[in-house]
This record gives sequence, C-alpha cells and structure tokens, in this order.
Amino acid sequence: MNLMEIIVIISTLLITLLSGLLSILLYFNYNEKKNLSYLFWSAGLAFFAIGTFLEALFAYGIYSQILAKLYLFVATLLVLLLGEGSALAIKNRIVTYTFTIFAIASTLFMLYALSVSTVGNLIVNYIVYGMPPFYIILASSIATFPAAIMIIASAIISYKHTHSIKMLSIIAGVIIVSIAGTLYIAQFPVLLYYAEALGIVLLWLGFYSRKKK
Repeated sequence: MNLMEIIVIISTLLITLLSGLLSILLYFNYNEKKNLSYLFWSAGLAFFAIGTFLEALFAYGIYSQILAKLYLFVATLLVLLLGEGSALAIKNRIVTYTFTIFAIASTLFMLYALSVSTVGNLIVNYIVYGMPPFYIILASSIATFPAAIMIIASAIISYKHTHSIKMLSIIAGVIIVSIAGTLYIAQFPVLLYYAEALGIVLLWLGFYSRKKK
C-alpha cells in the first residue's frame, strides 16, 4: 500500500465519520423541532457518508459493477434529498409538491439508466475519475442540476431572513456537498474530493458555532 492510497483511504474515511455524525446531529434537530427539512438533510448526509465510504473501499481495491452502480445512485440521491429538504424549507406547497414529483420521477429514471447500462472501471490512481456511460450521466444530470438550483434558491432565501455568518457557513457547506457529485458527473472528477472535504468542514463550523451559542 503506497502513500497516495493511504492518504485517500484515511481522508475519505474521515469525511465518512464527520458526515455520519452530522447526519445524526441533524436527525436530533428533527426530533426536537419536528421540521421535515432536517429529516431530509439528515438522510442526504447519511447517503453522503455512504458515498465517501464507498470511495474508501474503491481506494483500498474493493470494486465491482454493483458497488459502482450503488455509488452513482447514492451520488444522485443525496443531492435529491438535500434538494427536498431545501424545498420544504421554502414553505411553499406548490414548490414542495412540484419538487417531490420531480425527485421521484428522476430517481426512477436514474434507476432505469443504471439497470440498462454497464459501468466500467471508474477508478484511476485510487480515486473515482473514470466517466460512467452517457445514459447514466444524462439521468444524473437531469436529477442533480435542478436539485442544486433548488438548494441554492432556498439558501438565498434563508440567508435573507437570517443574515447570519454561521448560517452562511451551513448554506455554503450544503451547496458544496450537494454539487460534489455534480462536479464529477460534469467531468471535473479531481474537484470531487476537495468539494467533499470543504463542504463537511463548512457544515461543521456552522453547526458547531450554533450549538455553542
């Protein structure tokens, strides 16, 4: 095992741990406030943790067609879940219902694309670098780009109401985490790992500051 492989494994496992703990924290917030936004954000970060754990497995040399498809599905689903939480945060029924229908339809399309496609080796130098088949890229892009727009729109609205630097850190973290997979799908794979790490750091800075207050 060389140094590069060790660095990738340790870093992805660390992100897995941080995102998993943050997912639990958000679930506690949901239990306390009964706000469905927190539940979907918690689920999104849970799937984010699953995705980074799969990246650690890939770096270690554990790779298969099933795991590759699971990774691509998780990368799409986590953005949709964060988008659903953001749609709920806007507190507009039309927006929520519309996005929910879109999320369900795009999830089904992604599952269909994965079922009819063959995914080759996506790993180059221990990181996810290779591109999936075009059909999967299309399905994932249809799901993630509108979801990312929903997240950004909700973030802008939230910040206008709070004008909080801590909230700004959380918003930036959610946006970066949500577009990490989109960067990979859009053929910027090198930025994937940097975006994952930066997003989790910003989220922890925001939530930790709020808890201390």
